[in-house]
Amino acid sequence: MTAAVVLVLGVATLVVVLGAFVVTARQGRVPAPMPPLPPEQPEAAPVRVPAAAADYFDPRTIKVGDTVHIQGVKSRAIGALHLSRQGDQWTEYLLDEGVRRYQWLSVEERRGPADGEPLHLEVMLWTQVPTQGMVPAKHMLIMEGVEFFPIERGTVAFRSEGMTGQPDRGLLDFAHYRAADGRLLSFERVQGGQWSAFYTRPLTPGSIRVERLP
Repeated sequence: MTAAVVLVLGVATLVVVLGAFVVTARQGRVPAPMPPLPPEQPEAAPVRVPAAAADYFDPRTIKVGDTVHIQGVKSRAIGALHLSRQGDQWTEYLLDEGVRRYQWLSVEERRGPADGEPLHLEVMLWTQVPTQGMVPAKHMLIMEGVEFFPIERGTVAFRSEGMTGQPDRGLLDFAHYRAADGRLLSFERVQGGQWSAFYTRPLTPGSIRVERLP
């Protein structure tokens, strides 16, 4: 009987000692530091494609009459405006989706902001938005609840090809704006005409495919 009591007390003592050791170890453990959060990524800049790159379709080769596929949407290039300003030249193609919906696709070689930077292609898709009589101001304006700030304005000469709804030749006034989130807004008018407004977004390489006429 005495031996059994001693054995039980010994086991109980051992359990208490082990429990105290575990509690002490848990209390003394330093939690592993949390991994640092990744830094916030800056807003992606518009894609700049080297003008000499050859691993994508070259949109500078689009011709009036071509069928153009842009991000799965099929359109036909029914006209083009060939524009020039201070030695720079570029083209805007009028695309017809066949459902009375038109967009402009501009393709331009642009110089980089720093001296010596190579030329890059800037490809933009323009979708018309109602202006309700609005004209481009030289200060901030609000379109559909979004604030846009002026970044560039001027006048370019143009020559029409195909169906554009514009004269064969003339001058085109423009005013470009940018929102804080990077969205672009542009106003254009043939001199003597009314202003039209467009939302603009850059296109990435590989988003354009063309079917040639036989």
